[in-house]
Amino acid sequence: MSKIQETTRLVLLRHGQSVWNQDRHFTGWSDIALSPQGKAEADNAGRLLIQAGFTFDVCYSSELKRARDTLATVQTVMGLNHLPVHRSWRLNERHYGALEGMRPWAAIRKFGIWPALGSQFLFTARPPALMLNDPRAPGGQQRYVAIDRSQLPLAESMQQALERVLPFWQETILSEVKQGKRLLVVSHKGLLKMLIMQLEGLTSARAMRLSIPTGRPLCYELDSLLKPVNRYCLLG
Repeated sequence: MSKIQETTRLVLLRHGQSVWNQDRHFTGWSDIALSPQGKAEADNAGRLLIQAGFTFDVCYSSELKRARDTLATVQTVMGLNHLPVHRSWRLNERHYGALEGMRPWAAIRKFGIWPALGSQFLFTARPPALMLNDPRAPGGQQRYVAIDRSQLPLAESMQQALERVLPFWQETILSEVKQGKRLLVVSHKGLLKMLIMQLEGLTSARAMRLSIPTGRPLCYELDSLLKPVNRYCLLG
């Protein structure tokens, strides 16, 4: 029988600012490092969590460096380097396809306004897709070699990103929460919007409008049915 606490804490954290966030590139699955500001944001996130009395049992992150490094910094600041860490490509940011690495105006000049920007606003809109032999395509990258290529995206709408993360969310992350474990999940703006959509029962339109700042822990207290009874963002 699952062990359920009266409430269980779950923290969602967008990685610190990356170099491409700073320079306003479409990033997606591109493996970009944290900027100096992003490193400071990760450090601050760990301090805010300590001040608010948080600790964790298990940590999750995407496969991407900016999320992994943010989590590593938070763990070090909190003295939690001993905790198990699980990484998954299913927690990666939505794939921006042929837009990855481009700035918005360059993307608009090449593809047009709607193909370049439509996926930012519409849940079902997909960016222009990569060709299979493009070096940005995850199917050709060593870190994803064990994954069936048919599961790896060449571009994703937010709806497709939700479909990709949902099995991992339901079968792995929520399974741990049901056991009363306190989880920290470090991921990306688009993916966190989809997780919040599931937690709070939001419509896709509302989820698309969510603002998810870098390096700000979003904290949930969940009841035995995994419904939020409290939600707040740590600031400072």
